[in-house]
Amino acid sequence: MKAVILAGDSGTRLWPLSRRTFPKQFLKLNGNKSLLQKTVERFLKISNSEDIIIMTNKNYKFLVLAELKNAGFNISEKNIVLEPDIRNTAPAIALAIKFALEKLEASQEDVLFVSPSDHIIKPEDEFLKYLKKAEILAKKGYIVTFGIKPDKPETGYGYIKTKNDKQNGELLDLGAFLVEKFTEKPDLKTAKKYLSEGNYFWNSGMFCFSIKTMQEEFAKFEPEIAKIFDLSFEETVKIFPELPEISIDYAVMEKTSQAVVLPLDIYWSDIGSWDAVYEALNKDEAQNVKTGKVISIDTKNSLILGNKRLVVACGVEDLAIIDTDDAILIIKKDMSQKVRDIVNLLKKNKHPSVLEHKTIFRPWGSYTVLYRIENPGKIPLEIIEVQSGEYVEEDDIVRFDDIYGRDNEKSSLSH
Repeated sequence: MKAVILAGDSGTRLWPLSRRTFPKQFLKLNGNKSLLQKTVERFLKISNSEDIIIMTNKNYKFLVLAELKNAGFNISEKNIVLEPDIRNTAPAIALAIKFALEKLEASQEDVLFVSPSDHIIKPEDEFLKYLKKAEILAKKGYIVTFGIKPDKPETGYGYIKTKNDKQNGELLDLGAFLVEKFTEKPDLKTAKKYLSEGNYFWNSGMFCFSIKTMQEEFAKFEPEIAKIFDLSFEETVKIFPELPEISIDYAVMEKTSQAVVLPLDIYWSDIGSWDAVYEALNKDEAQNVKTGKVISIDTKNSLILGNKRLVVACGVEDLAIIDTDDAILIIKKDMSQKVRDIVNLLKKNKHPSVLEHKTIFRPWGSYTVLYRIENPGKIPLEIIEVQSGEYVEEDDIVRFDDIYGRDNEKSSLSH
């Protein structure tokens, strides 16, 4: 089985930690490893390193390379596929198929497992057992999606409705069900209805299929995307920005008769809000999640992520308090979906905290923007700045030769 890891998302739902140039797949929320590193580690248990494909874009290429190197993963840079443009998951998956066929010499019968890079899944050994079942189903010609049994009326996920048992036949032996329909994120009343009916599952955004089956379904439902299979990989990259911008759900899963759902009876979270982060992490006796320099007094059920300075919470509950170098978020946990509105307001006001942190990563290292510098000693501090030219910003840089492969790219696009 070949694993395709989608690592090009630039979401900011976990602002102020997650930003456009440093999205959540690079965050270390649950230990010393990032969500991306944990995802790669998970699939190295079922796939060889040469069979892991990481889909990202030029903005995150060097972050991905650094993550792989720091974790000691023996995954070649050649297995990192840069999407030339953001066209959603259907074109990205098609490009991954094209790469597997041409560059990895995969066969039509090979099975691909597609997964986002920013989920928490545990226990992993149980999850891998489900992957074995999914591989069997994929070899039978099914496109497998993984469903999560809802334990609350969640409005932040899409839902999958299954057909009744009599229509499922041999699928039941592997614990799978035919898909009746996909539905978008519902309102609270509808989510409660789905929860009570019992045959609805959260859509995890993970898929398993044979190359042959997915190519056939692309040809049926998205011929504009399917045309890349008649081109070379290099030709595909050139026309990629012209492909329809559409998700795999809309392009294939909602139309195909081959879709089945495999319910996962394990812990899963896409960490799509601060409330979800709170649910995923270990808590103290007062049901608080605390990291960094944090003191709490008479504080309950709160998520407090400290940074460099001391954070003191007293007499509060059900809050999310997130401290970074240049921004502090304080929000009721059950309102954490409102972070999207906060980010939109900051974008409207052109606030730089939406784009990047004070520490900016480059292929050669990083630099940090300082508000002030203090000299605690007696000897005068000397600061030397070396620059060439009269303009100190980076948007006038033109690279004619670059060992990091960023020729003629603006530096602001080369994170």
